[in-house]
Amino acid sequence: MELVEREEILVVGRAVRTTNEAEADPSRGLLAGLWARAGAPGAFDHVGSRKDARLYAVLTDYESDHHGAYTQIVGVAVSDLADLPEGLVVVRVPAARCLRLEARGPMPGALIDAWQVAWDHTDPPRAFTTDLEIHGPDGADLLLAVR
Repeated sequence: MELVEREEILVVGRAVRTTNEAEADPSRGLLAGLWARAGAPGAFDHVGSRKDARLYAVLTDYESDHHGAYTQIVGVAVSDLADLPEGLVVVRVPAARCLRLEARGPMPGALIDAWQVAWDHTDPPRAFTTDLEIHGPDGADLLLAVR
C-alpha cells in the first residue's frame, strides 16, 4: 500500500448502480453480470481509440461511503471521444492523490481481499469521489482517492 498521484484518464464502458450489500447476495448482485459482459473476448474491440489491452473499473457517484450506493463502470481507457460506439458510457477519471493497493493471485478472491483492506483503512481517509481498478494479466491495482 502506497500513496501515488493518479493521472486523469477517460474510460468508456458499461455501467451499473449497486451497493456492497446487494453484491453480497448473488440473487441481487449486478457486478458479476457486468464483468461477464465486459470481460467477454472482443467486448471492446470496436472501440477505436483504445489506449491499451487492460480493463478498467471506475467506482464513482458514491452515495456516502462503502456502505452506500455507487456506480461502477467497466471498460477501456481511450485517448479521445471521437467515434465512440453507441450504448457505452464515458467517464472522466480525474487526477487525484490515491492509495494504491495490489490485488494479486486468483480472482476474484484477491480483489475481494484488497477491497477488504481498503474498507478497513482509515489513514489517510478515503475521499469516496472516484476510485479506479486497473486489471491486467498479473492482477489488478486499486487506486483509491484520498483526502
